[in-house]
Amino acid sequence: MQHNVKQFQTHLLRWFDKHGRKHLPWQENKTPYRVWISEIMLQQTQVNTVIPYFLRFMQRFPDLISLANAEQDDVLHLWAGLGYYSRARNLHHAAKMIMQDFKGQLPDTLDALKQLPGIGESTAGAILAIAFNQQATILDGNVKRVLARFHGITDFVNDKLVENKLWELATHYTPKKRVADYTQAMMDLGATLCIRGQPNCEKCPLIKNCIAHEKKITASLPRKKAARALPIRTATFIVLKWQESILLQKRPNKGIWGGLWSLPELEGEPEKSRVQLFCHDQLHLRIHQYQLLETFRHTFTHYHLDIFPVLILVKKKPSRLMEESQQIWYNPHHPETIGLPKPIQSIVRHLS
Repeated sequence: MQHNVKQFQTHLLRWFDKHGRKHLPWQENKTPYRVWISEIMLQQTQVNTVIPYFLRFMQRFPDLISLANAEQDDVLHLWAGLGYYSRARNLHHAAKMIMQDFKGQLPDTLDALKQLPGIGESTAGAILAIAFNQQATILDGNVKRVLARFHGITDFVNDKLVENKLWELATHYTPKKRVADYTQAMMDLGATLCIRGQPNCEKCPLIKNCIAHEKKITASLPRKKAARALPIRTATFIVLKWQESILLQKRPNKGIWGGLWSLPELEGEPEKSRVQLFCHDQLHLRIHQYQLLETFRHTFTHYHLDIFPVLILVKKKPSRLMEESQQIWYNPHHPETIGLPKPIQSIVRHLS
C-alpha cells in the first residue's frame, strides 16, 4: 500500500507541475490572511466566480487590521452577490477574534483555527497546508470526487460512515513534503479534469489505477442520497419609492440575508387587501394603487422563493416608518456602501 501512496503522490504532483493552477490571485503575494480569505470565499463557490470578489475585497481590506476595524455594512457590501452571507459575517467576527485573542496573527494549529467562526475541519486543513505548509488534510467536494472515483466507492458519499472513510483515505495520501502543492493539486484535479458528469479521464495522471475508470462508472460517481425536492415559498416585496429613493430596512444578523438591507416583506402573494393592511399597520401609509412588477424566482439552499415586487409611489416622504427596524432611503443614483442581496439589486436596478 505504501508503494501505491507514493505512486499516487508522484503522479499527481508531476501533473500539477505541468498543468496545475499557479497564478490565481491568492497564490500571488501569498500570506496566511490572503489564503484564509480565499478559502472562505471558495466554500461552495467556483474559482472564476470568486476571483473578482477576492480582488475587490483585497483592495478594500488588504490586511487583517483593516478587516477587523471595518463596519459590517462595508464587508457585506463587498460580499453582495457572492451568496452564503454568513461567511462574510463570520470572516468579520473572526478578524476581530484574531486581533483580540491571537495577537493579530492567524493561528497555525488545527484546533485554534477551528475556534474561529466559519472554519471547519477541511478549511482549517487547507489553510494549514497552503499558508503554513503543514501536513494537514482537506476533504472538499473536489477531493471527495477524486477519491470516490479512484477507489470506486459506490456507497453514498454523504453517508457519515463513508465520509469518515474518505477522511481516512485523504489523510493517508497527504504527503509530508510539498503539502501545499499536493493540496492545490487535488483541488485542481477535481476542478479541471475529474469534474462532475463526464470527466476528462484520458488526461488524468491517476487513470492507470482508477477503479471507476476501469469499471467504466466514472460518470455515475460519486453517488449521493437523492435530495428532496425544494419547497417553494412566496413573498411580496414592498418597493416604496419617494422621488428617486427606495425604502430599505436592515435584516437581523441571523437567518436569510442576515445583516443585509432589503425591502419590507410580506409573506405570500400580493393580494390588495393584505398589501393595504400591511402598509397601514407597518408603514403607516394609506395606499389606493400599486403596480405589480415582474415576478421572479430566487433559489436558496433549502427552498425556492418566488418574489412578487410591488411598486408603491409616495408623493410625500412619510414622517415615521417601522420604528423598530433600521431603515434608510436608498438612492441608486447615489448609492451608499451597504450590502444588498442580489434579488434586491435586480429590483433596484430595474427602477433606476
